Formats: sequence, C-alpha cells, structure tokens
Amino acid sequence: MSETIKTDVVIVGAGPAGLFAVFELGLLDIKSHLVDILPKAGGQCSELYPEKPIYDIPGYPIVTGQGLVDNLLQQIEPFHPTFHYGEMVEAIEPLGTAEAPLFRVSATGGKIFECKSIIVAAGGGSFQPKKPPIEGIEAYEGSSVFYAVRRMEDFRGRHVVIVGGGDSALDWTLNLQPIVERLTLIHRRDDFRGAPHSVKAMRELVANGLIDLHIGQVASLTGEGGQLRGLTLKGADGALRDIACERLIPFFGLTMKLGPVAEWGLNLHENLVPVDTEKFETNVPGVFAIGDINTYPGKLKLILCGFHEGALAAQKIHRYVYPDKKLTFQYTTSSTNLQKKLGVH
Repeated sequence: MSETIKTDVVIVGAGPAGLFAVFELGLLDIKSHLVDILPKAGGQCSELYPEKPIYDIPGYPIVTGQGLVDNLLQQIEPFHPTFHYGEMVEAIEPLGTAEAPLFRVSATGGKIFECKSIIVAAGGGSFQPKKPPIEGIEAYEGSSVFYAVRRMEDFRGRHVVIVGGGDSALDWTLNLQPIVERLTLIHRRDDFRGAPHSVKAMRELVANGLIDLHIGQVASLTGEGGQLRGLTLKGADGALRDIACERLIPFFGLTMKLGPVAEWGLNLHENLVPVDTEKFETNVPGVFAIGDINTYPGKLKLILCGFHEGALAAQKIHRYVYPDKKLTFQYTTSSTNLQKKLGVH
C-alpha cells in the first residue's frame, strides 16, 4: 500500500491554467501537487504547438507556446509545487462534508493523495491525433510521419508534405516553408477552413512558385526502415501522381478523450464540466474546474480566461484550507508580505 501524500490542493493537468493556479494558490499559502498524463508541463502548448506564436497573452505581443510555459514555470518556482508526470487521476473519493471538503485522490501510478480541494485543469482531456486512412502509415510514425511539429529543426532541408485544410495545416505551411527544401500542401478540396489571412498568404506562396498545392488525397506511401521517400497522390480527377516526400505531417484534427473525469460525478454537459462564475466550483463542493474543460454562459476558450478562473477559484479554496482565517485581498505591487513569498527584495 503506497503512502498517502497529504497536500492542500491536487491540480489535475499541468497546462497554462493549471500552472498559473499554482501561483494564485501560492500567494495564499496554499500548497499544491500537479498530476499530468504527459511527460512534462505545458499541456497542449508544449505538446502540440511549442514553437507556434501566441498573440493574445496580456503583456506579451508575441510568445511561443513553450515560451509561455517556461515563463509560467519560472513564475511558480517560489512556491515549490510537486509535479507527477506520466500519471492520470483515476478516482476521487469524497471523505469530508460540503462545508469542510476532504478527498482521497487515486492516480494510475499507485499514488494516493489526500487534499481539501481539487482543481480540474485537464484541457480537453487527453488528446489523440486523428490518423489518415493510409495503409502502412504506422511504420513511419515518429521517424518521418508526425502529427505535430515539436521542433522545426527536424524538418530543415527536407521535402515536406503537409495534409489538411485547417489552421494547423496552414500555420505550419507558412512557418516551415522558409526552412524546408520543398513544401507541398495537400487538401481534398480547394477550399480551406483556416483564417482568411493565412489562406491568402498560402495562395501567394503558391502563385510565386514557393510551395506546391495539390487537391486530392494521399493514396499510398513509399519508403523503407521508417524513412519516407515519396507518396502517391490521388487527384480529384482520379489521376495518380508521385510526389517526393521525406516528412509527412497530416493535420486531420484531434480526438479528445475525457478519460476518468467522466466518472467523477461532475454533472457533465457535452463532455465539459459546468461551473459557476463566482468561484468556478463544480456541483461537488471543493472540486473546481478551470480552463478549456469547464463551461458556463459566455465561456471563451482562451488561455487568459483560464488564468482569471484560477485566480477566483483560489479565493474560495482559501476558505476550505483555512476556515478560521480571514482572507484580506492584497496586490503583489504593494504588499510586502506577498513580495516576500515571491522572493522579491
């Protein structure tokens, strides 16, 4: 039987919302442990678009997904959170009352936590890329077929084929074109779902002969030992043509799997967790949900909204962790007490 880890709060998910929640909790002297199925912090930012620029984080005209995660990790260092990577919370067992919540939280690695509150910051749950129906594609996955771009350098100087017509396909077409040997974009129809400015920029590259655009579908792959040499395209007219290809990046979207969250009694609505907008608490007292996994009237799936939700959740959690202590609101700009916690001299 593993030893029970006692902490104030267990945060399920170490994406941006979960990371910033550590900061807001830490300012209130609330300790936290984070559990994430991924091998590192950052959630979708690190896993799906680490080098992709983000433009709507307040105070940062431009920051990459990984850059944002790195800054958040630096920001929460003073509070020494404990991370449990490669683990998934399987079960939540209420032990306390509505007025004084207490939970036993079980994770897949055999770890057991005991805490007074839980913050579910699990994004869309665990996400799996939708794979194209191409025979034998598994043999190339991870070596020359990729479902996300984690390091742009892996594609430098290569013949790269991107398949898809949404924002991800167009964004990476524009971002990779300057560094690859040749880039080909394939989509099943000459109509794209991405942002209009991205479609316009892509079409300008095609018009200038800097990338190739083909309408059709990938019929088969050729190569050996996990290394692609080319692919066969079946055009809209049924004609077949061969295209040189060393790296294939299919963007067919993601399948979100909510996983065990569905079993926690949280009154799910279309695979999202309903919360109030005062404290972002669920129907279970002491369990909160922030970020993309929650839903409420007017909800926007923006990173900055997840930050706001975490700040308000922390205020209510303080009442559960310190029921006899009055919470006095303070600003980090003027409170010497908060600045001391942050190590500011």
